Amino acid sequence: MTIKSAFPPSISSDARLLILGSLPGEESLRQGRYYAHPTNAFWWLMGEVLGEPLPDFPYEARLDRLQANRIGLWDVIASARREGSLDQAIRDAEVRDLAAFVGGLPDLRAVAFNGATSARHGRRQLAGVSGVALMDLPSSSAAHAGMTRAAKRGAWIGLRGFL
Repeated sequence: MTIKSAFPPSISSDARLLILGSLPGEESLRQGRYYAHPTNAFWWLMGEVLGEPLPDFPYEARLDRLQANRIGLWDVIASARREGSLDQAIRDAEVRDLAAFVGGLPDLRAVAFNGATSARHGRRQLAGVSGVALMDLPSSSAAHAGMTRAAKRGAWIGLRGFL
């Protein structure tokens, strides 16, 4: 199995919302971009949250729009062994010290977990943190086919309350 390493955070010091994924998939790692696979609904969902056509923007502009709205991105897993892109294939995960990271964000109101793997690892790391809401979201990945985009949108729209 190949060792995969996640990206650095995309966040400003005044972030109010931090969205945590698990570990970037193969296409994201290849491109060096968060949520790069064309079937991943992340940018569409965030466009719905912000009321902006984020999928139509160049990648750097997408990140800029998130930061302008005080939203940060990161992953709960720093590195792991994994073949392919599925979270079920993650082995020997090295989880980040999220409590220390979150402690350095004084304006943070909420941490949202993009999918079950992110929530499982992230909630463990943030169990002792107070004053920050934790929100589990359905995965934006197309591999999470049990929900329609519209149903996912209904859950993700709840992020608006933390902006």
